[in-house]
Amino acid sequence: MIKLTNLSRVFRTQDVETTALSNINLTVNEGDFLAIMGPSGCGKSTLLSILGMLDSPSAGSFDFAGTDIAGYSEKQLSELRKASIGFVFQSFNLIDELTVYENVELPLQYQKISKSERKQRVEAILKRVGIDHRAEHLPQQLSGGQQQRVAVARALVINPKLILADEPTGNLDSKNGDEVMAMLRELNREGTTVIMVTHSEKEGAYADRLVRLLDGQVMLDKANVVQQSAAEVA
Repeated sequence: MIKLTNLSRVFRTQDVETTALSNINLTVNEGDFLAIMGPSGCGKSTLLSILGMLDSPSAGSFDFAGTDIAGYSEKQLSELRKASIGFVFQSFNLIDELTVYENVELPLQYQKISKSERKQRVEAILKRVGIDHRAEHLPQQLSGGQQQRVAVARALVINPKLILADEPTGNLDSKNGDEVMAMLRELNREGTTVIMVTHSEKEGAYADRLVRLLDGQVMLDKANVVQQSAAEVA
């Protein structure tokens, strides 16, 4: 699904050149659940931005679904991103003035999907994540855990090939955090590819595979034996 080859990202100002990522080689297969971990400043967020087509590499290739998109224009990237990727952020990023239903419907409006199909898909996905009873509420009327469920529903409503989660439980208490992680794990088991950036070893244990970055380089890329054993027991 994704193949990064010798990918680098360098940020330049008039006086300073900073290498955020250096010669990253990474393959993500369809159906993977990958956790990207490492200390602050190691390049996790930069890598996630490139995977999410919000930023472009300075060098190297980025194959997505068999096509090298490293040279795509912003318009091409935007169209591919809207059709293929669902985002889940630490800060939820819901629009305060819109109801839960309207927040989840929004990505479908960008895709010019008919009103009747939008209604069917939004209602189905809200039920799937257990937040359909709050469809007419505003975000500020919900708990943090409920808001993150809405954010997950918004990410899923486009039927994405890939979910990118950036510290998805960072603003949640442990109970709600566990529920959100269990939901991501369940979605992955149903076939959705998930790539998650996290500082949390506890969150990382939900993934099938761990990639650890340090100073913009991959230091470790291995199967998560702990999670595999837990899955086998289950």
